[in-house]
Amino acid sequence: MDYTIENEIIKVTVSSTGAEIQSIVGKHIGNEYIWQADPEIWGRHAPVLFPIVGKLKNDEYSYQGKTYHLGQHGFARNMEFKLEEQTKEKLTFLLTDTPETLEVYPFHFEFRVSYELLNNMVKESFKVTNTGDGDIIFGVGGHPGFNLPVDDQVKKEDFYLQTSPAKPRVQVPLENGCLNWDKRSLAPTETMITITDDLFKNDALVYLMRHPNNKFSIKTDTSRFHINVRTDSAPYVGVWSQYPKTANYVCIEPWWGIADTTDADGDLEHKKGMNRIKSGETFDASFRMSFHSPVHAE
Repeated sequence: MDYTIENEIIKVTVSSTGAEIQSIVGKHIGNEYIWQADPEIWGRHAPVLFPIVGKLKNDEYSYQGKTYHLGQHGFARNMEFKLEEQTKEKLTFLLTDTPETLEVYPFHFEFRVSYELLNNMVKESFKVTNTGDGDIIFGVGGHPGFNLPVDDQVKKEDFYLQTSPAKPRVQVPLENGCLNWDKRSLAPTETMITITDDLFKNDALVYLMRHPNNKFSIKTDTSRFHINVRTDSAPYVGVWSQYPKTANYVCIEPWWGIADTTDADGDLEHKKGMNRIKSGETFDASFRMSFHSPVHAE
């Protein structure tokens, strides 16, 4: 079921399936900011990633001597959430463990996803509560896909990625869906990065965020259109678009977790980038997206 929040500037539609944004429309000129899930290219809009981010080696892991199978980005994006709260400008969805989740992820949890409006900004928040007796180990993240408004005058290559603060960031390459930590290097994120199809020929660009308060922006010099993603405390950010099938969109993904490394031993206790909280504790994280049409400057 779809639910809507809106103000004078934007209208946001979210599905209870996966607690996933379906649409963000700028009300000034009616432009759609979110990728509309063409199944021939990439059939999602903005999935929520939990209890892992990225891919596991062989889609499996071990915990306390038992092996579990879990697909890329976890199960939350395919599950039905309960609407817990709705106001004019905020939605909160809740997912709890089930007998089915316990077969692939042996932890008890409450996972809340919230969307809140503030002028032309959407804040997406995650809250993980440990409802079991022992520790819980997890990853969580966002995966919003943003439309690039191309037309006869504006091409995909007219858009670029800009980061703030403008400084190099460590990038870790993906190999068959896993991160090769030994090949990490400084990436030139202090400069503008043109968004081309070939930019993603080796999968996502994965950056390490050494300090909080980073901002990733999609911009073009052809108009005042731009989208900002403030990644706040996220320790990792992925930038991705489908390849070799391509389309006019790009994802900016704040992550509190990452894919397995190429040398991972498969033990969840050893998995790089995971979060761990004790019984009764809660983990909070969020990021913010702001949307600026050609007639709405920041």
